[in-house]
Amino acid sequence: MTQVNERKGGVALVTGASAGIGRAFALRLGASGYRIIAVGRRRDRLEEVASALPEGQIETITADLATDEGIEAVAAACAREPVSLLVNNAGLAHYGAFADVAARDIAEVLRVKVLAATLIAHAAVPGMVDRGGGAIVNVAGMLAFGAGVPLGPAPGRATYVATLAHLVALTQALHVELAPAGIQVQALCPGIVATEFHSRQGMDLSMLPRMSAEDVVTASLSALASGEVICAPGVEQTGLLDAVQDASLAAFGAQSPMLADRYRAG
Repeated sequence: MTQVNERKGGVALVTGASAGIGRAFALRLGASGYRIIAVGRRRDRLEEVASALPEGQIETITADLATDEGIEAVAAACAREPVSLLVNNAGLAHYGAFADVAARDIAEVLRVKVLAATLIAHAAVPGMVDRGGGAIVNVAGMLAFGAGVPLGPAPGRATYVATLAHLVALTQALHVELAPAGIQVQALCPGIVATEFHSRQGMDLSMLPRMSAEDVVTASLSALASGEVICAPGVEQTGLLDAVQDASLAAFGAQSPMLADRYRAG
C-alpha cells in the first residue's frame, strides 16, 4: 500500500481550505512539499492562504459546494490533476430543531457534506487507481458516533449528525473496496475544534476545552502513515473505536431470514 505522509509530495486538493481545519491542512501540506489546490467559497480568504505559500505552489478554486456548478468545478479539477491526497473538509451545519429548520438549509448541508464529498471522491478515485495509490481524508466528527448524545446547548442537529455518519460509512466501504488498489481512505473524526465553525451557528463554545485545527491535522497525517481508517484525534483508547466496528459487524453477521422471536405474536 502506498503510504501518504508529510514528507511525501504530490498534489493535494483541500476543500473548505479558507479557514479552520481545511486551512491548517493546506498550509501544513504546502509547507511539506505538496502542490495545493485550495477550494473555498470566500475568495479573499483563499487569497490569504495562498499568500502564505510560495508563488506557483498553490492554485485556488472559488466554488460553492452547495451548488451543482461548484461540485462540477472541483470534480473537474480532480479528474484533470494528478491528485494524490484529497481532503474532503468543506462543511456547514444549520443547527436547529428538525421541525423548524428550513428545507433549503437541510438541503444545503446534505449537498455539501454528502453529495459534494461523495462526487468529488468519485472524480478523484479513477486517477488514483491508474497511478497505483493515493489517499482520501473525509472530515467527519465524533458526532458520527453520538447521534443519541443529549443536545446540550444545541437546539437540534439531526441532519448534520447524519451527514457525519454517512462520511464514516462511506469511508469504511471505500476502504474495503480501494485498499487492494493501494488507496487509503480515512474518516477524520475530531471533537470540538477551536475554529469559527460553531460561532457561525450562533454558539459560543469558547469556554469549553477545544483542540486546535493544527493538532487535528497532525493526528490525521500520523494516522495515514500508520494506516488508521477511523482517526479520532481526541480518543486515547483506540480499542473503543475497534469495539464499535466489531459490534456493527457482529450485528450484521447475526441476521437471519427468520423473524426474530421478539416480533412474533404472543
